[in-house]
Amino acid sequence: MTRSSSSPVAEDTPRNNGLGPRTAAMLVFGSSAAVLVVEIVALRLLAPYLGLTLETSTMVIGIALTAIAVGSWLGGRIADQVSPRRLLGPSLGVSGAVVALTPAVLRTTAEWAPAMLLLIASLTILVPGALLSAVTPIVTKLRLTSLAETGTVVGRLSGVGTVGAIVGTVLTGFVLIARLPVSGILIGLGTLLVVGSALIEWRTRGWRSTSALTLVVVAGGLATMVAPGACDTETRYHCARVVADPDRDSGRTLVLDGVRHSYVDIDDPASLKFAYVRAIASVVDTAFPAGEPLAAHHLGGGGLTFPRYLAATRPGTRSLVSEIDAGVVRIDRDQLGLGAEGGIDVRVEDGRIGLRRLDAGSRDLVVGDAFGGVSVPWHLTTVEAMTDVRRVLDEDGLYVANLIDHGDLAFARAEVATLSGTFEHVALVGEPTEIGLDPTATPEGGNLVVLASNRPVDVRATQEALDARQPGWKIVTGDDLTSWISDARLLTDDYAPVDQLLQPYGPRSSQ
Repeated sequence: MTRSSSSPVAEDTPRNNGLGPRTAAMLVFGSSAAVLVVEIVALRLLAPYLGLTLETSTMVIGIALTAIAVGSWLGGRIADQVSPRRLLGPSLGVSGAVVALTPAVLRTTAEWAPAMLLLIASLTILVPGALLSAVTPIVTKLRLTSLAETGTVVGRLSGVGTVGAIVGTVLTGFVLIARLPVSGILIGLGTLLVVGSALIEWRTRGWRSTSALTLVVVAGGLATMVAPGACDTETRYHCARVVADPDRDSGRTLVLDGVRHSYVDIDDPASLKFAYVRAIASVVDTAFPAGEPLAAHHLGGGGLTFPRYLAATRPGTRSLVSEIDAGVVRIDRDQLGLGAEGGIDVRVEDGRIGLRRLDAGSRDLVVGDAFGGVSVPWHLTTVEAMTDVRRVLDEDGLYVANLIDHGDLAFARAEVATLSGTFEHVALVGEPTEIGLDPTATPEGGNLVVLASNRPVDVRATQEALDARQPGWKIVTGDDLTSWISDARLLTDDYAPVDQLLQPYGPRSSQ
C-alpha cells in the first residue's frame, strides 16, 4: 500500500489559489495596521466624552485585544469550514464600512444617547477589530500548501502582522493625528478597506458584491459632516473650540474636550471670569507687593488667562509657560489674541520636563493649571514633581494650583497631602462645604485652589482678598487642613493612582 505524498492541507487547498506571497503579506500587514489605527483613533474620539484617562485607555486596549483574540479564533475556525477565498472580501469590506461610520455614530450617540456610549463604542472597536484580525488565519489557510512549510508560513505571516501593527501605531501617533482630523483618518481607512475588498471580490466574484459597502462608506463621510460634537480644531491632544461670549464682544471661551477650560478677554486681560482664576489672582496678589514684576512658570497654558493677567497687572513680569499641545498654542495666537509682546514665552513641552530645565531658585511663582475635569497628568502631582517645583522657587517663592475633583475629593486630598509633605506651609481655598468648614453639608466638588510655600501664609490678608474678589470662598490651613486631608496617602512616581482617585462630574465645566 502506497502513501500519498500530498498532505491533507494540500488536498483541501489548491496551490493555484490566486493569493501569492506578496499579496498575502500585504493583506496581513494592512489588516493588522488597521486594527491599531482604529484603536488609537477611538481614544481620540472618546476623549471629549470620557476623558483621556487611564480607565479610558485601558477599556479601549482591552476591547481591541478582545477583538484580536475573537477574530483570530473565529477566523481560523470558519476558514476550516468555508472556502477561505469567500471570506476575505467580506471581512475587509464590512470592517471598512463600520470604520467609516464610526465618527458619526459615536458623536451622535454621545450627544443624543450618552447612556449607550460605552456599548456603541465597544461595538465600533470590536466588530472591525475582529473582522480585520480574522484576515491573518484566513490568509494563512490560503497560503498553506503542505504541512512541511507550516512553520515557515505561520511564522512569516505572524511576523508581518506584528510589523503591520507597529507601523499602524507609529504612523497614527506621529503622523496621521498630527496632520488629519480623526474623522478623516477613519473615513480614509474605511475607504481603503472597501477598495481592498473590491479588489479581492473582483478576482473571485465580481464587483457587484461591494457596491452596497461603497455606499455605506460614502454615507459615513456625509454623516460625519453633520454629526453633532464636531471640533473647530483637532489638536494632538484635544478636541478644541473657541466660543464667543454673547454678552461681551471681546470675551472668548476655550473649550477642550467638552470642558470650558479658559476664558479670555482679549481687550481686558485683567478681567477674570472663572472663580478659580479669581481665587488664584487673590492668592498671588496677597503674597507679593502690588505691581511688583515676577518671574513665573506655568504648568499648562490653555488660553493663557493668568499669564496675561500678570502681564497686565504686573508690568515687566516674565512668564514661561509649558504647554504640551502645539495646537492649543496656535489657537492662542490665531484666535485668542496672543502676541509676541507681554513677556509671555510659551514652550511646547511637557510640564515635568520643563521644570527640569529651570535653574534652582529662579522663579518667584509657579502656577499649576494642567488639571482637567476628567483627566489629570499624574506625573505633575507627585512628591518628586513637587520637589522639583520647590527647587525652582526662590526662598520666598509660591506654588499655587487649580485642582478639580468631585465626590469624596479623594484626589484633591491626596494632592494636598503630597504638598504638605513637600512644603513647610500649605493652605487650601474653596467653598466652605468643599474644604471641611461646614461638616454638616455634603461636598459636591468642583474647583479648589491649593497654595504651598516655605514661608508662612498670611491667612487674614488672603481671606480679605478673597472676600473682595470671590465672595463665599474661604481659606483653611493648620489643624483644620490636616483634619480635611485625613488619611490620604501621598502620591509618588511609584504610586499615583490619580485616575482612580479622581471623580469627574457629568457636565465637566470649570467655574
